[in-house]
Amino acid sequence: MTDTVMSTRNGSVATLELNRPTSMNSLSTELSERLRVELAQLRADDNVLAVVVTGANGVFCTGADITSLDDLRGAPLLGQDGSFWDELARFPKPVIAAVEKFALGGGCELALACDVVIAGESAQFGVPEVKIGVIPGAGGTQRLIRAIGKSKALSMLLTGDFWSAARAEAAGLISEVVPDGTALEHATNMALRIAKNSPLAVALAKDAALQSMQTSLASGLEHEKRNFRAALSSSDSLEGQDAFLNKRKPHFTGK
Repeated sequence: MTDTVMSTRNGSVATLELNRPTSMNSLSTELSERLRVELAQLRADDNVLAVVVTGANGVFCTGADITSLDDLRGAPLLGQDGSFWDELARFPKPVIAAVEKFALGGGCELALACDVVIAGESAQFGVPEVKIGVIPGAGGTQRLIRAIGKSKALSMLLTGDFWSAARAEAAGLISEVVPDGTALEHATNMALRIAKNSPLAVALAKDAALQSMQTSLASGLEHEKRNFRAALSSSDSLEGQDAFLNKRKPHFTGK
């Protein structure tokens, strides 16, 4: 495979850069498979505590490569074929999207599937699939409603309109708007701050939070209690308590 995804490290933070600049980083079959492989490797690497996803040449992702639609018609359902969407949905470590210019179609779905989204002020978000006779197929109809509510989500889904970063932030679609060209810097800094915390506590917090999207409040609270008990019983919990009481920096091991 060619370098359709560039993987770099900054301490315990890994950055995955979509690298199809001539097609504005659209999601080809090759790029998707490379993402799946990279995520699986990062999932198994204990030295990686957080991941940033971004795009080459100052563009995040303009969605699926239109020329690949014929291949998709005969492929298994997305998320049921060992795809990178499935790997990302099960990824236990924090994933931050650094968005510049465009997050459209599958690119918007990719941002939605990440845990945190930081965008440059000129970035645009949209799910314009209805304009070419299809619909989002990688979680867009489901995650968008959970992120911004039924009315706003359907206005995006049924018109295919693009939203500015400011509007996306106000609606709750993204976390933060930053000056153009600095999304990656801000995302990396956040990832580095996260990486200073207990890896076990971070994983348990993410797991409990995402559980709320799949269960009732009562079931989610029970899941949270189990994760809280697991965190409380960990070596990291004892280390964090001791470090706080003795006014020193904690040394977490993720156990």
